[in-house]
Amino acid sequence: MNEIQIKDRKIGLNFPPLIIVEIGINHEGSLKTAFEMVDAAWRTGAEVIKHQTHVVEDEMSKEAKKVIPGNASVSIYEIMERCALNEEDEIKLKEYVESKGMIFLSTPFSRAAADRLEKMGVSAYKIGSGECNNYPLIEHIASFKKPMIVSTGMNDILSIKKTVEILEKYKVQYALLHTTNLYPTPVHLVRLGAMQELQKEFPNAIIGLSDHTTSNRACFAATALGACILERHFTDRMDRPGPDIINSMDPIALKELIIGSSEIALMRGGKKEAAKEEQITIDFAFATVVSIKTIKKGEKFTKENIWVKRPGTGSIKAEYFNQLLGKIANRDIDYDEHIDWSDINE
Repeated sequence: MNEIQIKDRKIGLNFPPLIIVEIGINHEGSLKTAFEMVDAAWRTGAEVIKHQTHVVEDEMSKEAKKVIPGNASVSIYEIMERCALNEEDEIKLKEYVESKGMIFLSTPFSRAAADRLEKMGVSAYKIGSGECNNYPLIEHIASFKKPMIVSTGMNDILSIKKTVEILEKYKVQYALLHTTNLYPTPVHLVRLGAMQELQKEFPNAIIGLSDHTTSNRACFAATALGACILERHFTDRMDRPGPDIINSMDPIALKELIIGSSEIALMRGGKKEAAKEEQITIDFAFATVVSIKTIKKGEKFTKENIWVKRPGTGSIKAEYFNQLLGKIANRDIDYDEHIDWSDINE
């Protein structure tokens, strides 16, 4: 069964889903705010904190100053220029996260950002949906030979295949996350069938969901369908400013996601048969064949003198009732006595 590993954390169907807690740019460029968000996530039981690494001049051309995202009122250039942490602050953030015993991940949005993270010694890379088909950048990061978790929003199977070919060429451990890049995402556009399509098309990949809805329900449903990684934006307070706050979870929602996804993961799989632990219930819930009249030796079994009753501790289960009809009793049987196979003359 497929699994990957980031530091000491194994990820796959045999383990609780890995929850990536994305503070992203919710700190609005403030290291103090970022620390406060890290503290809130840590107190809630987070394993992984994810940041976004923006080196704006290497990431975007001046044309980006004319592009306004759907969840903002100013250009993407202005947003990232305002929210990006410089290298010194990002190093402090990584050190702070790791001092709490959590894993620090970040999404590099450019070659310079990737090089910064590599110099910082990150253990793995999270690739955003917009970079999924940025094959030069994918190849650059894959050359570092570290695990890569790739969001696949806005991409189709053909474009994702090209990315997977690069990842497998460099023999890196990888995961693919289905994503819808609308902030927030309407529930009818989550499309969990697309996540299942990823499972089918890329059998070597660990599969998960990066979700931008406003609740945990999509993540819970994805877990039931086999998601091994779940990602949501996070904030310590829902009254914080910022374009991603609306689709972020707070500490209460994070705690619910941690507990709920772990429980749902334990519910996956299984065969349609009785669990051995159900025997204690089978004993009282199932029916077996019982005499409903006194039966004399040599008398035939009929519907008038035998029937099926609880408990299920008798020898002859209800399913064999019709086989007894017309057979001969080889001993006297009292009323309300469970019939045994040894009571029957063949």
